[in-house]
Amino acid sequence: MEIQHGNIFSIPSAGESPPEYFQSIVETPELLIERIITTDQFKAPGQWYDQEKDEWVILIRGEAELEFEGGKVIKLIQGDFVLINAHHKHRLKQVSTLPDCVWLAIHGNLK
Repeated sequence: MEIQHGNIFSIPSAGESPPEYFQSIVETPELLIERIITTDQFKAPGQWYDQEKDEWVILIRGEAELEFEGGKVIKLIQGDFVLINAHHKHRLKQVSTLPDCVWLAIHGNLK
């Protein structure tokens, strides 16, 4: 296996990065660990995330509001985490722009 090395806080240049940038760190059929960066280009989305697997996510930098179908909103600050069950629809309602949000997410059967 090749050694992977990087910095969780390195932000791709604006020309390379969409409003939300996803980078797989570890990916197997059972597990996905990814880094997510939500940049200052982010606008409130019109679509819900509806994922096949559970997701545990921690906000490493920034502030955000995570909205769930049905209206529940969780305000997250640096260090907060949440476990989202598979098919529990959710979306980012708001994110900080200075600094950009940096997340670490783990997807799998986490129950």
